[in-house]
Amino acid sequence: MKNLEIVRSTFKEKFGTDGSVYFSPGRINLIGEHTDYNGGFVLPGAVDKGMLIELKPNGTDKIRAYSIDLKESSEFGMNEEDRPAEGWARYIFGVVRELAKRDGKAEGFDTVFTGDVPLGAGMSSSAALESAYAYALNDIFKMNIDKKQLVKVGQMTEHNYVGVNCGIMDQFASIFGKEGHLIKLDCSNMEFEYVPFEPKGYKVVLLDSVVKHALVGSPYNERRLSCERVAKEVNKKYPEVEHMCQANFDQLNAVKELVSAEDFMRAEYAVGEAERLRTACDAMTKGDFETVGKMMYGTHWGMSKLYEVSCEELDFLATVAEEAGVTGSRIMGGGFGGCTINVVKEDLYDGFIAKAKKEYSAKYGHEPKVYDVVIGEGSRKIC
Repeated sequence: MKNLEIVRSTFKEKFGTDGSVYFSPGRINLIGEHTDYNGGFVLPGAVDKGMLIELKPNGTDKIRAYSIDLKESSEFGMNEEDRPAEGWARYIFGVVRELAKRDGKAEGFDTVFTGDVPLGAGMSSSAALESAYAYALNDIFKMNIDKKQLVKVGQMTEHNYVGVNCGIMDQFASIFGKEGHLIKLDCSNMEFEYVPFEPKGYKVVLLDSVVKHALVGSPYNERRLSCERVAKEVNKKYPEVEHMCQANFDQLNAVKELVSAEDFMRAEYAVGEAERLRTACDAMTKGDFETVGKMMYGTHWGMSKLYEVSCEELDFLATVAEEAGVTGSRIMGGGFGGCTINVVKEDLYDGFIAKAKKEYSAKYGHEPKVYDVVIGEGSRKIC
């Protein structure tokens, strides 16, 4: 496994011993964006890139952590008042605190970590880091916390210690990923099924705009609040609707005069995205990736025009994809930068990549980065 030697040698150098090594993957999401916190379905899959960590109990009440990629160390306790100053260390600290809230008692430990998830690309490097530590600590300290609760540990780390009010999709895909399968996940109740993903005749590829993707401090939380306000009004008229993605357009239009124009626009995207995901899932089971692709384009332009979480560079890449005859293309992730995910016929692949690199470079002065997608396994112990 990539980076295994680096992790093992760094841990030995820093702490003079050997620990246990764990891996958690990043993820792609074929369709269903901003639907997780709106109580809808998503269709993610784990990838073959992620976070690799090594750790070992140290017999103290302190955590000594080292980020190989940032070349930074942090030492901190495990009580609420011990929150570390370093932003990256708060992910580890938050996981320890959230495990403790679920009666998962950790002791002090030493740890190092590295990752090959492209940072800022919308592939959820943060969820991979949270999932790696939640899975590893649960295993090492015999906490017996079930995997769905480990997902919640990662989500609540984001909410309470990072400041992003995310849904559960990223952590769920990281913990539950399965090679060769996507996960059709109902985010309102965490029920899921594995869907075989074998797009014969097509390739899935990410084009990284190399625009910084940072959800902390972004309008991400504002989008969530907009949808929650509209859902509250819909619920008054239709009590069966608890979340925005559970509503239909008739129910949404019934409250149009009761909410702001901006909130309505955000909710309109969420309801439309829920419908697009249902259509795409049905099409995928029939091997109809042309319909899947149409839904992906619908998602992109909905995120751009209604949810307003795109950017000029991502819109440019989606337009290039359309011009090149790519089956489907859209923003992947929370938005505000990052990647497009593209479903491309194999015979168009080379031409599309060449066109995207040439035209993007001509406009923005650098090429997009290209990541081929390989669907892999979820969180696990390596050695």
